Amino acid sequence: MSGSDSALYYGDYLQLGKLLDAQHLESGKNGPPAHDEMLFIIIHQAYELWFKQILWEIDGVLRILDHKVVEEKGLGKATAHLERIVAIQRVLTQQIDVLETMTPLDFLDFRDDLVPASGFQSVQWRLVENKLGMRKHDRHAFEKTSYTSRFTDKDKDRVEATEQHANLFGLIQSWLERTPFVQFGMFDFWEQYRESVDKMLASDEQLIRDNPTLTEAEVAVQVANLKKTSTHFDALFNVERYEELLQKGEVRLSHKALRAALLIHLYRDEPILHLPFRLLHVLVDIDENFTTWRYRHALMAMRMIGTKIGTGGSSGSEYLRKAADNNRVFGDLNNLSTFFIPRSELPVLPDEVKTQLGFYWRPEV
Repeated sequence: MSGSDSALYYGDYLQLGKLLDAQHLESGKNGPPAHDEMLFIIIHQAYELWFKQILWEIDGVLRILDHKVVEEKGLGKATAHLERIVAIQRVLTQQIDVLETMTPLDFLDFRDDLVPASGFQSVQWRLVENKLGMRKHDRHAFEKTSYTSRFTDKDKDRVEATEQHANLFGLIQSWLERTPFVQFGMFDFWEQYRESVDKMLASDEQLIRDNPTLTEAEVAVQVANLKKTSTHFDALFNVERYEELLQKGEVRLSHKALRAALLIHLYRDEPILHLPFRLLHVLVDIDENFTTWRYRHALMAMRMIGTKIGTGGSSGSEYLRKAADNNRVFGDLNNLSTFFIPRSELPVLPDEVKTQLGFYWRPEV
C-alpha cells in the first residue's frame, strides 16, 4: 500500500482519459468521417506503444552489456529482455492482419487527408534501428535523401544523436571479442577445426563428382559453388583475407568476434556456452522478425496502394521491399551456418577443457 488516503483508480493509473481521447479523425474535419480511419489510427498508435516497450527492453540490455565484465546473471537478464522483444514482434506482425480488414477502397476514403504524414516520420522506429546498431550507410536510401529528412529539426537531432551512442551490435561484438574459450594451453581448437573442415569439403566434392544423376555441366556448377564456400572458410582462417571482406562491406563482425560466435554455436551444449548461444540465437530472431514485418508491410502497401507513391512521398511498396532486403543488423550471425560442421566431425575437447566449460572456469588473476 502506498499510504495515500485516496485509492488508486484503474482509469487514472492508465491515464485512459488521455489515451482514449487521442484518436482524432482528419477525415471528419471537412465532412462525414471515414469509418476505417479509426482503425488506422489505433493500429499505428499501438505500434508506437510497442516501439516504446522495445526501446525500454533494448536500453535494459545496453546497460547490462556496457561493461568490461558481463556476469552470467546479467547475461540471463539480457537474454530475457531480448526474448520479450521477439514476443512483441509477433504481435507487430499480427496487427497487419487486423489492418488488412480495411480494403483499398476503404483506405482511399481518407488517404489524401494524411499527406504528407507518413510512417517514415516514426521517431521511435528509427531509434529502435539505431540502438540495435543499424548504420547510416547500410540503409536503403530514402529517395536519395537522409533517413531523417522527413523529421522536424528537433526529432532529427534526437534520432541522429543515437548514431554516436553505444548500440547493441557494438556491445555484442566487444563481448564476443572477450570470449576466453578460444585456445586452452596446448589444445588449439582452430587447428583441429580446420582439419575437420578440409575433410568435410573434400567429402562434399567427392559426393558431387560421384553423383550419377548430375550431368557434367551440373557437376561443374556445384563444384564451383563448393569452391566459393571454401573461399569463405579461407577468410575465417586468415585474418588478412577477412580484413579485405570487412573493407568491402561483405562482413561486419570483427574476425575475433566472428570466431568466438562460431565456437559458441559449435559447442553450445557445453553448460557455460549455452546461455551465450541463446543470446546470439535471439539476436538472429529479432533481425529475422523485423525483416518479416517489413516484408508484410511492403505486401500490405502493394495491396492497398498498388504502385502509387506513399503518403510521405516515397516509392511506397517498392521502397519498403528494398528496405526489408537491406536494413539488417546481425546478418553475420545469421550466416554463421556457413561454417557449421556436423557434431560428429567436431574436434573432441580434452577432459580438462570440458571441465572448464562446465562452470569451473575462473579468470586468471
